[in-house]
Amino acid sequence: MSLIQEKSVHDHAAVRAGEPPAPPVGAGRRGPSALLSLLTAAGGPRYAVALAVDAVGGGMLRPFLLLYGVGVLHLGAGAAGLAMSAGMVAGLLVVPLTGRWIDHGARTLPAAATLVLRAAGALTLPAANGLVWFTVAAVLFGMGSQSWPTTHAAVVSTLTEGRLRDAALAAGRSLRNAGLGAGALLATLAVTGGAGAVRALAWVTGAACLVAAALVLSLRVRAPQAVTDRAARPQEAGEPLRRISLLGLANLPYSFCFDVLEVALPALLVLHLHASPAWSSGVFVGNTVLVIALQLALVLRLADRSRRAVLAASGMVLALSYLGFWAAGSLGGVPGAAGVAVVSVLYTLGEILYTGSGTALVAAVAPPHLLGRALARWEVSSGVGRAAAPAVLTALLAVGPGLLWPVLAGATLLGALAVLRLGPVRTPPPAR
Repeated sequence: MSLIQEKSVHDHAAVRAGEPPAPPVGAGRRGPSALLSLLTAAGGPRYAVALAVDAVGGGMLRPFLLLYGVGVLHLGAGAAGLAMSAGMVAGLLVVPLTGRWIDHGARTLPAAATLVLRAAGALTLPAANGLVWFTVAAVLFGMGSQSWPTTHAAVVSTLTEGRLRDAALAAGRSLRNAGLGAGALLATLAVTGGAGAVRALAWVTGAACLVAAALVLSLRVRAPQAVTDRAARPQEAGEPLRRISLLGLANLPYSFCFDVLEVALPALLVLHLHASPAWSSGVFVGNTVLVIALQLALVLRLADRSRRAVLAASGMVLALSYLGFWAAGSLGGVPGAAGVAVVSVLYTLGEILYTGSGTALVAAVAPPHLLGRALARWEVSSGVGRAAAPAVLTALLAVGPGLLWPVLAGATLLGALAVLRLGPVRTPPPAR
């Protein structure tokens, strides 16, 4: 048994006894060794494997499903896209139920269930022969993918605490960004191999998710009994969840930032500035590299700052970057495209601050017996924002960049001010 595995076993025993876990092995290291130690802080190498499967699977999800529907099943792009949207909506509807499941004490079981759902979706695809079964696969994928962030944060919050929890969440985010790129690349390569290669990738994805689910399930982590007992007293759920719900409303404009990168900037560069699509690709790659390189380092550097203050600051940085995109776009042509690329560095810093503080704040302020519902409300607000973002951003951009960027900056700035004024404060730990 390795040191990391021993640490995992000891942490599980401590959690069941209601005691805080020990710091992860190698917590004081720097560089790749620190990243590895933090990735294994919750559950050891077995859980780290599941994180990697989730990361790569998340990268494949949108391009792989669309390419499978269009290239293998010969569906129309519109029909395939509608099925995928149905899957994402179904996934959002399941997230609150997942939160309540977590509040009944479950931890690794819901996480394993999300992987099983994605395995079922992948293994349904080779048997699909039309739109109905493709939609079933998309719904299974959606339910598994949308619930994973909530279950993952709950597992990490149970096996780590304080700033170590923040760092472990940031390490997972860095891995996920790397996996998104790798997954998208795998999906693209599979298409070049024809329908047979795409079907083979579906089988491999399903098998990998099943193996990862078995590894997660083998950890057998649950909440301490004291936490489960408190969850049975609903009268204690009022004020903390109300403040977290207000935080979720403030989060809505923040969550548009991801589609700014994926939707608004490509449209601005190609349609309005008439720049080469290579500019969009370069901005996307640069963003991914910066997030992987800086996410963990910035979270560690800001460990002595209030999470709420960092989340509010991220909104201000994002709002400033949106105004920067507006100014750069007014230059036109290649100078405008170059300006957008420069401002995208500021945007990426805002995104890193946002993703490094949002979930960490919710996990820190949520009473332990309401952790699942608190995380679920945060993830639903993010999901609703991401679902609405493509339509809202493209509609505003159709009117003109002069409307899109000021509206987006103003809304995000209002969200930042709401975080400062209405965001939750840390609750005292329950008496033992």
